[in-house]
Amino acid sequence: MILKDPSIWLKNLFIDSGLTYGQSAFLSTMVMVIIVAVLSWISNLVVKAIISRIVYRAVKKSKSTWDDVFYEKKVFTRLSHFAPALVIYFMSGWALKLSLFWLTLVHNLNYIYMLCIGMVVIISFINAWHKIYETLPVSKHRNIKGYVQLVKIIVILLTLLLVISVVFRKDISTIVTGIGAMAAVLILVFRDTLLGFVGSIQLSANDMLKPGDWITMTSRGVDGVVTDITLNTVKVQNFDKTIITVPTYALVSESFQNWSGMEESGVRQIKREIFIDMRSVKFIDADLRTRLSVIPLLKEFMNKTESGGNDPVGNFFNHYRLSNLGVFRYYFEQYLRSHPMISKENTIMVRHRASAGNGLPLQVFSYTADNAFVPYENIQSEIFEHLLAMLKEFDLRVYQQPTGQDLLEFKLNANPTAVS
Repeated sequence: MILKDPSIWLKNLFIDSGLTYGQSAFLSTMVMVIIVAVLSWISNLVVKAIISRIVYRAVKKSKSTWDDVFYEKKVFTRLSHFAPALVIYFMSGWALKLSLFWLTLVHNLNYIYMLCIGMVVIISFINAWHKIYETLPVSKHRNIKGYVQLVKIIVILLTLLLVISVVFRKDISTIVTGIGAMAAVLILVFRDTLLGFVGSIQLSANDMLKPGDWITMTSRGVDGVVTDITLNTVKVQNFDKTIITVPTYALVSESFQNWSGMEESGVRQIKREIFIDMRSVKFIDADLRTRLSVIPLLKEFMNKTESGGNDPVGNFFNHYRLSNLGVFRYYFEQYLRSHPMISKENTIMVRHRASAGNGLPLQVFSYTADNAFVPYENIQSEIFEHLLAMLKEFDLRVYQQPTGQDLLEFKLNANPTAVS
């Protein structure tokens, strides 16, 4: 009798003890509820211990690292939470036999609990596979975090629909139909999510962006390294150590500069110019030729051009009436070609640019053999320091806006008796 219906046995025991029928029914129900609660708690501990031990031994014996990730994400151990749910489901009939309302409520809550546990297990499974994917070489070029987040959202939404169907006792198809009628509202609410999803697909499919890329986006104040790409946002750490989040769809609808090609090439472009005072440009005379002939990079060239004949530098000049700026361009190209930190496999050129009334732009176009930030800036600075220092050897001057000291010197030259 005890095994068939313990609640009735307990109620009869309390009645035999002198309690009323109502008191006996209440106490027997409370005792059964406590027993079921304790058994469900114990079942959770026991099943978790069994699963943990079995899974731990299997992981240790396996040579694969994938099962380690599933163990770390607790995919299997979280299945133990189904044990108390099953205990409550099958034993609640004994504990709450006398109250149909409470029995139905407990069954519904238990069903919702199992749905939530199933959702947690599925999400843990997805997280484990995502972590495994990140260990593969393809993950460096194809970021799928946005897709993973979308799948998680779908799992959560499906779970929410099932919970609503249980609470309101409605068929799930009816709920979906009602949600379809609210599609316009949902699109408005989830606008950023939908745009982010489309944007993440385009970024991934076209290999436009991945974590670790250095990007520049002037319109958004972005100039740094991508640290994370999610469904809605891309997180960038600027070089001033600030963090900027940019909507994923903005990287598709707006333009940005990705420096990964430069980093992968191993070289970095120098494309900077200085402005030459055009009044200092002149043909080389005998005195200047003599002075330039002692410069190692020009000695052989100046000797060959002095006697005329064919162009000794491969049509660098059209004729031999050389200008100081032309020889300087030739000298500086030779300087760049002999520089140990300038890439010889890429273009090396010193050229004029169109003047805008503030001197003649002289542009250095070359590539450094080291593209790291600090070495690149040091190489570039060294090159232009040498360029500026050598200009006076060619009787060239840099064009710059007059300063107060320039005006003062002009005033003193014009009127030596003036007092500063």
